[in-house]
Amino acid sequence: MVRCKRRQMLMKWAAVIGTPIAHSLSPIMHNAAYRQLGINARFEAVEVDQDSLTGFISDLADDLLGLAVTMPLKQRIIPLLDVVEPLAQAVGAVNTVVPSHRVLTGFNTDVYGIVEALREAGEADGRARAVILGSRATASSALAAMGELHVGHTSIIARRFSGPGSISLSEMRLGVSPTHIPWRNTEEAVAALNQADLIVSTLPAGVADHWAPMFKPRAQTLVLDAPYYPWPSQFALAAERAGALAVSGLSMLLHQARRQFELMTGQDAPVDIMRSALEQALTDHA
Repeated sequence: MVRCKRRQMLMKWAAVIGTPIAHSLSPIMHNAAYRQLGINARFEAVEVDQDSLTGFISDLADDLLGLAVTMPLKQRIIPLLDVVEPLAQAVGAVNTVVPSHRVLTGFNTDVYGIVEALREAGEADGRARAVILGSRATASSALAAMGELHVGHTSIIARRFSGPGSISLSEMRLGVSPTHIPWRNTEEAVAALNQADLIVSTLPAGVADHWAPMFKPRAQTLVLDAPYYPWPSQFALAAERAGALAVSGLSMLLHQARRQFELMTGQDAPVDIMRSALEQALTDHA
């Protein structure tokens, strides 16, 4: 059970935690939604690393609406929570924490964000072959999303597949058996990418660009590149040149935040307002 210490403040608060965190667009989305619905709350970005996480959680106050959790804390936070929803347990990653009667519950809204971003872009359900680039927390969420979308078969391209917090553990919990393709197996990896009709890159910005010169997907392939700045990436441009549909990670960010907002406040999220705030922030940053 989490200890809560009362703070002397009138409004509720929420935060995104992780490191580095100054670049996060979560406060922009959530605060725009609070203003639109007249919610007396503020959303902050708080730098929390793995060493300070336990102390931060133990010092949470009663006025907390919830936490958005980003890297490198999505897996590290799980043992510190009172309850973890089944999906987050299966994926092995929590990106949302909501308090209720001093009980902290962990959720995963990344799966929802990936599914909705792909469905918004095109006919995502029932695709025959998918490829996931990467093997850490977001890749595990992408693997669960492939199940939600009823994808026929999934291949994973990564440098490693095992170890603490790896996708192999998520595969076991989800009961699936994707094909593993080592990053160094260039010919096999390129063949999988070019034959897929749905691709999700969960790699850091620019890393998937390694495949751009060899990437010639089929027309109407859906390609979600999780990084959203700078956009478009070389990987996304290669997809578009071949007639594929490139989806920015900004859409995933929006939809996972939409679900976070609803879990934290119990109200429907003003999605258009949150989307506009995101787009304006990127315009201002350019």
